[in-house]
Amino acid sequence: MKKVGFFKSIQFKFVLIYTLLILLAMQLIGVYFASTMKEQSRSSFEESLKQQATQLVYIVAEAIKETEQSDKTTMQQKMRAVQDALDDTSIRSRSGEIQVVSEKGKILATSDISNKEMVGKSTSNQIINKDRLTMEGSVHSRRDADSGERLLILTKPIKSEGETYGLLYIEKSMESMYSELSRTNGILATATGIALVITAVLGVVLARTITRPLGNLRQQTLAVSRGDFTRKVQFNDDDEIGQLAIAFNAMTDKLHEANAKTEAERRRLRSVLTYMTDGVIATTRDGTIDLMNNRSEELLRLKHQQAKNHSIIDVLDIEDQFEVDDLYDYDDFIILDFSTKYENQLIRANFSVLKNEYGAITGLIAVLHDVTEQQQLEMERREFVANVSHELRTPLTTMKSYLEALDEGAIENKELAGKFLGVTQNEVDRMTRLVKDLLQLSKMDASNTEFHKVQIDIVVLIDHIVDRFEMSKTQHIDFERNLWDEPVYVDIDKDKITQVIDNIVSNAMKYSPDGGTITIDMEKDSHEVTLSISDEGVGIPEENVDKVFDRFYRVDKARSRKLGGTGLGLAIAKEIIAAHDGDIWAESQWGQGTTIRFTLPLLKGGLENET
Repeated sequence: MKKVGFFKSIQFKFVLIYTLLILLAMQLIGVYFASTMKEQSRSSFEESLKQQATQLVYIVAEAIKETEQSDKTTMQQKMRAVQDALDDTSIRSRSGEIQVVSEKGKILATSDISNKEMVGKSTSNQIINKDRLTMEGSVHSRRDADSGERLLILTKPIKSEGETYGLLYIEKSMESMYSELSRTNGILATATGIALVITAVLGVVLARTITRPLGNLRQQTLAVSRGDFTRKVQFNDDDEIGQLAIAFNAMTDKLHEANAKTEAERRRLRSVLTYMTDGVIATTRDGTIDLMNNRSEELLRLKHQQAKNHSIIDVLDIEDQFEVDDLYDYDDFIILDFSTKYENQLIRANFSVLKNEYGAITGLIAVLHDVTEQQQLEMERREFVANVSHELRTPLTTMKSYLEALDEGAIENKELAGKFLGVTQNEVDRMTRLVKDLLQLSKMDASNTEFHKVQIDIVVLIDHIVDRFEMSKTQHIDFERNLWDEPVYVDIDKDKITQVIDNIVSNAMKYSPDGGTITIDMEKDSHEVTLSISDEGVGIPEENVDKVFDRFYRVDKARSRKLGGTGLGLAIAKEIIAAHDGDIWAESQWGQGTTIRFTLPLLKGGLENET
């Protein structure tokens, strides 16, 4: 997982928000404090100025009254007395100006030395002229155009004992007050900065107490996502984060347990799917293959990687018959034919719908079962019944015809009756052989046949059988023996192997032409002996060679029945050889004769006997 950058971390956000909150609080406090302090300072400044004005009004009024007690007081004397009174008072404006204006608007005195020439002249000050008309005091403020100083202006009528003597005008600078406010604001700003620094440090410490456990939780989460359930979140405090760590550790333990159970179930399911004799295919909702077990790969001759993400109807080769949605409602099975030129393969496919807990369809399960052998057995069973019926019907029909002929009077003709009875006897013998062979095959199929094995020299046994055929033959057929000159010992049931060789040799004689040769060859290796019996008959078509061991199979059916064959001899031979742990097969081409080969295991120690 990508590491979180500092500026994106909770620690940075916590410190930033905490600091901004403190800054906002300090700003609000500072603004309120500065505004309140400014109002209070201005109010105090104005009140102080008013008190000074009251004192000045009293002093100036007393000075004017003294000059007016003289009968010969001139304006110059009055102005001098007012100026003296103004100069003698300790209430002065160190930064500003004080003027005394008469009722008629003449300047009687001023505290500004540079404006002494204005004394005795009419004032042009609009504030003074306005307030002189009403003789009511007022308070104003303005900024000096030259110096830029902020000034507070106060006018107050000069009255004493009901008499009005003029107007007092005071103009005083407020820069000292604002300088004091600036120093106070500077102190407040410094305090705010120090507070912010301390707040940031404390915020980092506090944030780390929160983010460190969260970091541990993050590491634990990453470990759990990788499948490591052994790590635990460490905690020191029993606060909310500590409780979260306890809950997370408990959740990890439960998740570990659940994961172990899930993994065990997954392994069990994987084992079941792997060793199932049926193929299983799982798809998504749209029919795309998501899972296949090994048996499915074997049946379809297709790897999971090749089939994954392909539609099931394409893989099963049923796109011409079904759509994916059709399979969700299909209750019956489908027989799939995957036969090739060299091998038959029939697969039965059953489909089942997958649903989630809400009942919505999430996919499809297809179960594949190889029914090739079952279908083959069913077909062989039908063929067997048909063949047995046919084999019995022919002699029964013949017997019925001859018996009816005898019953209708042929029995009176001794020569003809004897001939008919002979044919009937042959058909009875044929049915007897057929039933006997069927019973023998039935016992072998049911594993009820007992084999009495003995240790015997197979060379001697073959010589004895061939000698018997040579003495009883009615055709002009020669036997060529290519056998070992030394004993070859095998552990066999003598009667059953004799029956096998009799069947093969009898077939060779039936299909060999007059004057033909039947050749018996023997080969041996360290484990087994191979016997070959070849004739010079018509042979077997190449495509039918593997069928000669099937029950009731005949290359030339008419000739086989004429010669008395049941079509079961080689099938019985195959069962007997298989019971001796051997193998039997045919080699032939049409018109070039046939060779039947079979193998028998050598008796242990047989190699010593041959030396």
